[in-house]
Amino acid sequence: MVDDPYLFGQVAAANALSDIYAMGAEPKLALNLVCFPSCLELSVLRQILLGGQSKVEESGAVIAGGHTISDATPKYGLCVTGFAQEGKVWANKGAQVGDVLILTKPLGVGIINTAVKAGMASEVAAQAAIESMTTLNKRARDLAQNYTVHAATDITGFSLLGHAHEMATASKVSMVLYSTAIPVLSDALEYARMGLNPEGLYHNREYLEKMVFFSEGIPQEVQDLLFDPQTSGGLLLSMSEEEGRAYSKESGYPIIGSVTAFSDFPLKVY
Repeated sequence: MVDDPYLFGQVAAANALSDIYAMGAEPKLALNLVCFPSCLELSVLRQILLGGQSKVEESGAVIAGGHTISDATPKYGLCVTGFAQEGKVWANKGAQVGDVLILTKPLGVGIINTAVKAGMASEVAAQAAIESMTTLNKRARDLAQNYTVHAATDITGFSLLGHAHEMATASKVSMVLYSTAIPVLSDALEYARMGLNPEGLYHNREYLEKMVFFSEGIPQEVQDLLFDPQTSGGLLLSMSEEEGRAYSKESGYPIIGSVTAFSDFPLKVY
């Protein structure tokens, strides 16, 4: 995904912290979880840990320790504990008919990372993906604390459609997504047109294709983008129309859909 060990640590930490933000909570304590091969210099491990520490510090949490084991492939993550006020923990269910859906980060990370591996990504696109992956969902969560969030989740490996489907079915509603309103990272659609799609995208499509209705005329590359697995993606928030519009105006995050009564498809894309 990234070759720089410091960035690797930052991406992994931002991804781990996201689960806390997706529940409306505040990260407080983290434990490093590391697999590291004996054939690599310890300076590489040091940079990974420093990258992770930088994001944990940015979140306001502290690293209290961790565990390290020897393994052939470097792996790094965090076990994070957070706190939320009683009765104010967000769940990925509870979306209500009439709600609007807000997405706090653009899509396309998986597609761009595939283009990077193929040596075909522009510097602008690669940097945009790194910036997205290393950006905490802290601001999105903090601003949303001033509003009533009916349901929330973070967008990761199961794609926007995968996580929206989970939220819709748990809430016993359908969700309508506006394809032209969904934010996209620079060049991601062009790479999708070229077929630079990650394997996980096809797995997501295979699992979800019978649960999603695409209106006529939605380009194939846009459909691909909606199945694209994200790393350290944004939050998907379901709020009343009044509060959602106010939150969108304050935060700058776009409204990308709405919640309707359950129909023949849990998800519809127009």
